[in-house]
Amino acid sequence: MTKFTMTVDVDKCTGCYACFLACRDEFKGNDYLPHSAAQPDSGQNWIRVEETERGSFPKVKISYTPIMCQQCEDAPCIDAASDGVVYRNEEGIVLIDPEKAQGQKAIAESCPYGVIFWNEEKNLAQKCTFCSHLLSKDEQPRCFEACPVSAIQFGDLDDANSAVSKARAAGADEQLNPEFGLNPVVSYASLPKKFITGEVVIKNGDTEECLAGVGVVLKGSEQEQSTVTDTFGDFEFDGLTADTDYTLIISADGHPPIEQTVTTESDVNLGVIELG
Repeated sequence: MTKFTMTVDVDKCTGCYACFLACRDEFKGNDYLPHSAAQPDSGQNWIRVEETERGSFPKVKISYTPIMCQQCEDAPCIDAASDGVVYRNEEGIVLIDPEKAQGQKAIAESCPYGVIFWNEEKNLAQKCTFCSHLLSKDEQPRCFEACPVSAIQFGDLDDANSAVSKARAAGADEQLNPEFGLNPVVSYASLPKKFITGEVVIKNGDTEECLAGVGVVLKGSEQEQSTVTDTFGDFEFDGLTADTDYTLIISADGHPPIEQTVTTESDVNLGVIELG
């Protein structure tokens, strides 16, 4: 049995939009019946790249998250459709019948991920199909082919040796918006979370000297983490849970340790921390 899906590694994505452009090039103005009707010139993007700005000046990051149809196990679009016009094919891909689904706007309105679009001209709901018309010819989805950094992986989840199975085993097993409770089949690695950062210095006369190699420990509900400051005295802990209390401990030979509680209501930049 085949169960096609994708994994996305957000850390690898550079926001080049190659996936978006390849998808538009494949589907804009092109009918692939019975898989999909042509995408209109504007108003639809069957894969979008969400930009998330994190942190505050001068510790700012931008994360890019490609979002396509999540191929939910509990797909609300299937429930919203009548007459079986939205269905899961034998390869696990959720498809909208482009010839029978006219007039069913509830299909587009049912998706909390916002990845189903309403085509006013065709009176039709439309979305990503994992390029099922290409899969039937033993070709690959265009977004997967176009990604220059291999942030998107595609393959058969039931094949332990496939790229997606290996990516999941390596940690690409996060769900996008798990609070929706839809059991999406598409999975992610390194979805944007909270981070704590700071800079450790010591006073040297009237100047501040950055300290490299200073040990920093972060304790919380997750496993304890540790790092050392870099050449500029900077340290960082990423991938943290929001709205959580952490204990930060900074220690260096010859100096009393510094301990403080940090709450991740947002990304936290502790700024300059001076060792006594």
